[in-house]
Amino acid sequence: MIPVLLIACMLAAPSTHADEVKPRGGRSFVKGPVPAEVLRILDGDTLLVDAMPWPDQHVRVAVRLRGVDAPEMKAKCPAEREAAHAARAALVDLAGESGVVALHNVSGGKYFGRVLADVVTPAGINVGLELKARGLAVDYDGGRRKPLLC
Repeated sequence: MIPVLLIACMLAAPSTHADEVKPRGGRSFVKGPVPAEVLRILDGDTLLVDAMPWPDQHVRVAVRLRGVDAPEMKAKCPAEREAAHAARAALVDLAGESGVVALHNVSGGKYFGRVLADVVTPAGINVGLELKARGLAVDYDGGRRKPLLC
């Protein structure tokens, strides 16, 4: 169950009204914060959330961390698979399955049904930046993915 007080605090922050939808690189963009309950961590740079962009409105969506590339869970290289599991475990630790996060700078795009966003914990930790600081992910600008380990 999501702590009601935490949701209330997040909703009291600047809201995601339509006037905050801005074009960014030809795509729609919502500044946020958008409160979201973490339903499941998919891998080291993607999580499934139940986002709440407006009161009593829920959107279940996969969120790819902005600016982050973590090793792939299904990589052929054993070292990359091991690193992928470490990145996923860190994301579980940071964002917490069944935890609450805030989505900032949300945009759609080429991510196969996912949105791209900065994910921030209630403690103010940007999850993507923390994964990079721990050496579990690298910078990613949306271009061609580089092999990380092998």
